[in-house]
Amino acid sequence: MKKIIHHHYTTGALLLLLSGIISCKSDKDFLLEKPSTFYTVENAFSTSAQIDQALVSIYSQLRDLWANPAEETWIFVFRGNGTDMYDVASIRKAATFNNYGLINPDNGTFYNFYSTWYQLIAKANLAIWATDLPNISWATPADRAYALAQARFFRAFAYRNLGEVFGGVPLVTVPSTTPQYNFKRSTRVETYQYAIDELLAIENDLPVTTTAGGRVVRGAAQHNLCELYLALGTQLAAEAKTTEANAAFAQSIAYGNKVIDGGTFSLMKNRFGARSAEAQGNVYWDLFQEKNVNYQDGNKECIWAIQIDYAAYRAEDGKSKLPYSRTYSPVFRDGAKDHLTGTAENVGGRGIAQMIPTMYTRDEIYADKWAADMRNSDIVFKRNFIGNVPSSPYFGQIVPWSVLYNGSADPVTNMNNRSICYPVSCKIATDKYTGVADGENMSNLFRDDYFIRLSETILLRAEAKQRSGDKPGAAADVNLLRERANCTYRVVAADMDDKFNTILDERARELVYEECRWNTLLRMGGTIAVDRIKKYAYWPEAQATLTFNYNLWPIPQTVIDTNKDEPLEQNQGWQR
Repeated sequence: MKKIIHHHYTTGALLLLLSGIISCKSDKDFLLEKPSTFYTVENAFSTSAQIDQALVSIYSQLRDLWANPAEETWIFVFRGNGTDMYDVASIRKAATFNNYGLINPDNGTFYNFYSTWYQLIAKANLAIWATDLPNISWATPADRAYALAQARFFRAFAYRNLGEVFGGVPLVTVPSTTPQYNFKRSTRVETYQYAIDELLAIENDLPVTTTAGGRVVRGAAQHNLCELYLALGTQLAAEAKTTEANAAFAQSIAYGNKVIDGGTFSLMKNRFGARSAEAQGNVYWDLFQEKNVNYQDGNKECIWAIQIDYAAYRAEDGKSKLPYSRTYSPVFRDGAKDHLTGTAENVGGRGIAQMIPTMYTRDEIYADKWAADMRNSDIVFKRNFIGNVPSSPYFGQIVPWSVLYNGSADPVTNMNNRSICYPVSCKIATDKYTGVADGENMSNLFRDDYFIRLSETILLRAEAKQRSGDKPGAAADVNLLRERANCTYRVVAADMDDKFNTILDERARELVYEECRWNTLLRMGGTIAVDRIKKYAYWPEAQATLTFNYNLWPIPQTVIDTNKDEPLEQNQGWQR
């Protein structure tokens, strides 16, 4: 997958150059208009390799959407800024996403999110259309089926994401060749059902595994079907369609079973991979080390992975990186400068705190009986930082959090400092940075990362079981993860509350810096998102300004205004 992602970027440009210098046979030929350098829907594809390049461009777009190498503010929101789990540092208040005096349908974040998924849909539609072109030769029918399956998977994936945060959206299923101003919204149920139908149609055309990492496999479709049926059932239940909702939950559980119990994927329970012989680690830490992420690396928990390649980064693809140490790590050198300084491994790398964990994410989910947890161990969630300022009374010693959090007599200063001083997850930093000898400055990781990990499938199935009334079954699923994490406390049916706090807390422990939290909260419906944002947002603006309920993001006002020939209804809570 490394070569799939990185080695095709120059092909299109090369084709353009070559087509411009091919000589003509005569003046008559020269005058005959054959716009070979002007690509249209009709002439964009002549080989199956070009269709694969279109698919590669989607993989690349998704990589950049998850990793955010350009550090775009709206993508931090996509990754969770403004939810119960993440906020912004005091030095990043201009990028806040919990001040509802500023959040409205004109906010560019909503448009960027909405338009990005439709850009991806447009690419998928074009690739789907191209697979039927009579001039395209395929090595085998299976190759064509897999290309079509990947494109339809991406289209379904995009509509799932749109449906979870915006509800019903226009269903665009063919390439657009002319401007259109009369798109009609589907319902949320119709959006989910469309994505489900797409995945059902191609499930068996996806391979069970692949020889190289990064390409979509059958388990990725089944995981998304598990999530989509869960989302569908939740919406049907909200519409008081109990029978249909329960049928959807049953399908969610069935597709979760296919992934969890099918024999291809399994939780990693023992040390594995490139650093498994080191005494300091544990199996959860192993999941996030270089050369350990892909299924092909022996990681049976990985269902679908982002591909990162340091050699490609150095040679041609500057976006082939995870800038997590830079964007997610703390800034002790500012907030605790009397005790901790620098940008090395011992302080989480060269962090600038573009998105920070709330107190809920860093501390509250590990309080009291929840503390004994492998995911709360210092190697996984580093809390012990050794003072490295010679004048500090803690030089060479662990700096207490009471000092890091409350080192000033001024409460405002303390709150600001707490926003840039926090524990460091092994998912965002490492003790062995690649590229330092080449001039890299500990801002970036060069490991692969997860789009889908089996742990999330388990938590989706747990939620589906709980919504079906099977709280003991839901607790048993949560405990699959808690057992792997050597937690001393195992949940019971009575813990599975109707606000889904137990599941949401477990998602926060297991999937920190992995899940798209907005999708989760809005998919769950009701007032779950609003209640948790008010309760856990780091800064007080959320409690002061979030004075209305919503469980969908607004349709971007630009989209409504542009669609002049057909009214697009705004979502509840966001009407002007």
